[in-house]
Amino acid sequence: MTTNRGAVAAVVAVRGSVVDVRFAARLPPIRTLLRAGPDGRIAMEVLAQLDGQHVRCIALTSTQGLARGMAVQDTGAPLQAPVGASILSRMFDVFGNPIDQLPVPRNVQWRSVHRTPPPLARRSTQSVVFETGIKAIDVLLPLETGGKAGLFGGAGVGKTVLLTELIHNMVGHHQGVSLFCGIGERCREAQELYQDMREAGVLPDMVMVFGQMNEPPGARFRAGHAALTMAEYFRDDEHRDVLLLIDNIFRFIQAGSEVSGLMGQMPSRLGYQPTMGTELSGLEERIANTDTGAITSIQAVYVPADDFTDPAAVHTFSHLSASIVLSRKRASEGLYPAVDPLQSNSKMATPGIVGTHHYQLAQDIRRTLAQYAELKDIIAMLGLEQLSPADRNVVARARRLERFLTQPFFTTEQFTGIKGKTVSLADSLDGCECILRDEFKDYPESALYLIGPIAEAKGKPAPAAPAPPEVAHAAKSHAS
Repeated sequence: MTTNRGAVAAVVAVRGSVVDVRFAARLPPIRTLLRAGPDGRIAMEVLAQLDGQHVRCIALTSTQGLARGMAVQDTGAPLQAPVGASILSRMFDVFGNPIDQLPVPRNVQWRSVHRTPPPLARRSTQSVVFETGIKAIDVLLPLETGGKAGLFGGAGVGKTVLLTELIHNMVGHHQGVSLFCGIGERCREAQELYQDMREAGVLPDMVMVFGQMNEPPGARFRAGHAALTMAEYFRDDEHRDVLLLIDNIFRFIQAGSEVSGLMGQMPSRLGYQPTMGTELSGLEERIANTDTGAITSIQAVYVPADDFTDPAAVHTFSHLSASIVLSRKRASEGLYPAVDPLQSNSKMATPGIVGTHHYQLAQDIRRTLAQYAELKDIIAMLGLEQLSPADRNVVARARRLERFLTQPFFTTEQFTGIKGKTVSLADSLDGCECILRDEFKDYPESALYLIGPIAEAKGKPAPAAPAPPEVAHAAKSHAS
């Protein structure tokens, strides 16, 4: 440890991650990065100017070894992130240091992580559907190119698998770049995701940025800004479409709350920081569709205690164009992806954007599934035979629709042994329309399970009785 009390800048107080620094001359601007300690390994960001000589900083690294009187170096610039073609297939921390045990990438530029959102004059005014190749999403919950979709799901319902598949489809069929940002991720999850991406063959066209759970709140808070700076490079400089996946946007808000508390700010509702709306907007508004390309974002959203009135959830909802809810019940039934169509919604599902035919078909599907949900209690108590013929037809259609909306994924081929499929929007709509017209009522439900286009069902086992016998048997057992 070296100290230099005669330095231009020196540490005067250390309280956990909060560090006060005294400057003899000019104060550095807010968001300037300061460094201290041997080799400048302790990084701090200026968050407040206390008076004419003192600034208050939040540490982005551990403050172990930092002491009063220690010299502080003013870098003269904010936190920066590396950009360039050579960052593809790599994994970085919030400082742009590679954490994949590979050499430091060459030929990179360094840009500030604090950038303003694109002006309205550069933004695209057209709403264009972002086709994913996943039937359940394209038909019922169309995503917006340059939009933001929230993915709500707990552990074990297929959230990471769905994110991985979206990356695969984006790279393979849209010639775009995928960028994964892990905020508050566990080290185990980051390692598993990296291995999964490499084995799935999608790593060459993606970048991964992590602010892990064991890092200080300042580092977790800036991980999203660093990832967005990289995404903006591919959109604005290379004119490529970018798929940005953030897991978990709630951890960004949580890290901001920790930073706010450490800085001594008065907490707002339920203990959140008073600046939460501004901080979230500053991040979300940079995700946009411009005249050079689009950043389309899929964000995992954790809802505290399943309370959708929580300020974190409410502020996040206001930025999303689609909400995809993954159901644990559907996952337990083997219906993957486990998207719950009755709880999910999309602002793109309007006649003016997707067309009248697509809109009416999606409404018919939702109506059929909603009627089936209402009939489940009657089936459980009295059995399928007690339903009217019309209701039995509704149940048959709904169960076939549920199975047709499942899909084999490329990223799960090694586990299921079933080759992955992408399905065009036209094929997805055609399949749902055929089921609603009862064209497949003589085919067993299993013929529609985990297939691509509807035509594949005709190559499965011979037609069987339309009534689902396993439902009737289960209902009788339950009633008895």
